[in-house]
Amino acid sequence: MNKIYLLVVIALLLLAPSGAYSDNTGNEPEILPPASGTLINGYRILSVKSGQQAPDLKVYRGDYIRFRFDPSMQEPVLSIPAFDIQKKLPSDFAEAPYFKMKTPGTYAFSLGEIQGSLTVINYRAPSYRELSAADAAELIKNEKPLILDVRTPNEYKHGHLHRSILIPVQELQSRYKELAVYKNQEILIYCATGNRSTVAAKILIDRGFKHIANMRGGIYDWSRRNYPVAR
Repeated sequence: MNKIYLLVVIALLLLAPSGAYSDNTGNEPEILPPASGTLINGYRILSVKSGQQAPDLKVYRGDYIRFRFDPSMQEPVLSIPAFDIQKKLPSDFAEAPYFKMKTPGTYAFSLGEIQGSLTVINYRAPSYRELSAADAAELIKNEKPLILDVRTPNEYKHGHLHRSILIPVQELQSRYKELAVYKNQEILIYCATGNRSTVAAKILIDRGFKHIANMRGGIYDWSRRNYPVAR
């Protein structure tokens, strides 16, 4: 009987969806819808085709999104009223601006004549947790994690957490192997306000890192609470 039970448990684990998230409360796992587009150099690239009918795009809170579209659309205006975004996009993708996704919810958007919806989702994963500045201070004191700053070099120069290392989020996809020795250890990630660090957390988790903590509120909240900052 024990062997049969063990085989059943293993089978259930193998069949469980890879996107499932358990909250450890005994409730059924929450299945997150897959995010749209592709994450490249810290930006989520969303492709929209000319004539596309009511695209339903999904992104994570903290994502920096950029739109790629058919050249035939000729500098369409992007409108997301809920975020006060009304901007003509250049035809050259290299010049495309990015937009920060801060607030979860579903929002109407239009790109030229195309109208659709944009859903912002809170990121969840078994290997991921969000911490307040106070919780992050306790983690640093008790567990001495690797502290990863994913802001720009200029931001880092003007103030950073003690013992932190800098890898800007735009470089993390190409440099994550530098952190390979920490793959099974605790990593605390922070940025300015907790958005870029969410993106960085997903990049590392997708590459097999097991213990990722994101400091919610970033160094802004850390400094506001008078925790030490190195310069």
